[in-house]
Amino acid sequence: MTQVVNQPSPSPWLYIQPFLVGGFSGCVATTLLQPIDITKIRIQIISETLGKAGSTNNVRFMTAAKQILKENGIRGFYKGLDAALLRQVLYTTTRMGVYTTSFEHIKARDGYVSTSNKIICALVAGFLGSVLGNPADVVLVRMQADPTLPLIERRNYKTVFNALSRIIKEEGIKTLWKGSTPTVVRGMAVNLGQLAPYDEIRERLNKFTNTVDTISTRLIAAASAGFLSTFFSLPFDNMKTKLQKMVPESHRSSNCITYSGLTDCFIKSIKREGFFRLWVGFLPFYSRTGPHVMLVLLMQDFFNNWSRNSRN
Repeated sequence: MTQVVNQPSPSPWLYIQPFLVGGFSGCVATTLLQPIDITKIRIQIISETLGKAGSTNNVRFMTAAKQILKENGIRGFYKGLDAALLRQVLYTTTRMGVYTTSFEHIKARDGYVSTSNKIICALVAGFLGSVLGNPADVVLVRMQADPTLPLIERRNYKTVFNALSRIIKEEGIKTLWKGSTPTVVRGMAVNLGQLAPYDEIRERLNKFTNTVDTISTRLIAAASAGFLSTFFSLPFDNMKTKLQKMVPESHRSSNCITYSGLTDCFIKSIKREGFFRLWVGFLPFYSRTGPHVMLVLLMQDFFNNWSRNSRN
């Protein structure tokens, strides 16, 4: 008579871990790289203003950084950090957790994960994370853009939670998803360039070098993923910034730049600034996105391996 052995059910930690590790990694990386993100958004705003004035001059990184330092000092580079961290808790926790969970599920079922399945997992994770993270993203952009606005248009939010409550009260809850279309498309583009290529490049390098996930392999894969993520997502990030920083009609000055939606924003931006200015701020964006991608992916690998080894 064959004895049936009851296998222990998987620990809840196995399901929670990808989400917690992803969110924690995102928060650490964001805290370290917040000054670069602030400068990137300032470059996009300056470029928009110059475009309206008919100027095609490029916006330099140091010019934007000096402007921030002059206006707000060192603290200006960390304006909106609480919103940025809330965004990571909502956005990165979701997208990293969903991607890793679905990836491991397919791998356990089929024995491998095809390139097409990696892409699908990345796009779905990016979509869900962006939808959940959009409210924090709106607040983050507004807090970072506030010093560049005329006094009548400034919102002067005190904290991320003060901003959320005021937006709901003054503009309605739907405003928390203002600019959600470019945010979602950007999030999907980020994941398409980050998560799927990281795993694909890492696996191909392992096969080519006949090694298993060495530090150099992970670094090359993460750096490549960071570049692709930046290239795919920057035009949508640019549009997202412009749409989310718009003030309500009752508070607009006569020279306020407005858009009716994503398509209108793209068309007006290209007409005023030129097609290639959709990638304005590429170097500071990559300087932020590249290390952010590398930190998140490498920290995720480290914590996952540590957890796996501790259970053995």
